[in-house]
Amino acid sequence: MVTRSERVSIAAICIMWIAVSATAYAQDAVRLESDTAFAMSQSAEADAATERQQFRSLDEEVQTLKKEVLDLNRDLFLLEEELLFPANSQVAFFISMNVGEYFDLDSVNLKIDGKEIANYLYTEREVGALLRGGVHRVHMGNLKTGDHELIAIFTGKGPHVRDYRRGATMSFNKGIGAKYLELEITDRVKKQQPEFVIKEWE
Repeated sequence: MVTRSERVSIAAICIMWIAVSATAYAQDAVRLESDTAFAMSQSAEADAATERQQFRSLDEEVQTLKKEVLDLNRDLFLLEEELLFPANSQVAFFISMNVGEYFDLDSVNLKIDGKEIANYLYTEREVGALLRGGVHRVHMGNLKTGDHELIAIFTGKGPHVRDYRRGATMSFNKGIGAKYLELEITDRVKKQQPEFVIKEWE
């Protein structure tokens, strides 16, 4: 027959065993939870890396497509010019500036043989680009061979910020092949006046 003291000892042993088992189970659960969290973190990082790579690939494809579209637009523009303005009848007029003290350009009006072909109003940004050495094609068209007269009217602000209007005239011969004329605006320091010159490109 089991005595009271023996039953107490057996109960104590059972309680200790249950406590040890619970502790071990809890430790295993903590390790499992930690391993699961680590695995999820690794998976999330891998997914993020994959998404970044896919985004970079997509961005590269978009940039490549943009470049192809720009190249195509340029080719189409050149083809359109060749069709509209064949080299045999093509004529173009360009504006350049080397001024800043005696003339501030507002607009240019061009006439060939008394017929107006261009009337261009410049913005401050465009004038700034010209002053930095830029050249603006103000007009391109077709012109039959033979002798012609060009009249260019320049308007803007002259010396002492006064309204200024000045014309320049040039007679030229249009032969077979493209003809390019440059309308150059410069400062005449000695006379403290702007100078307007028309010259042909060789």
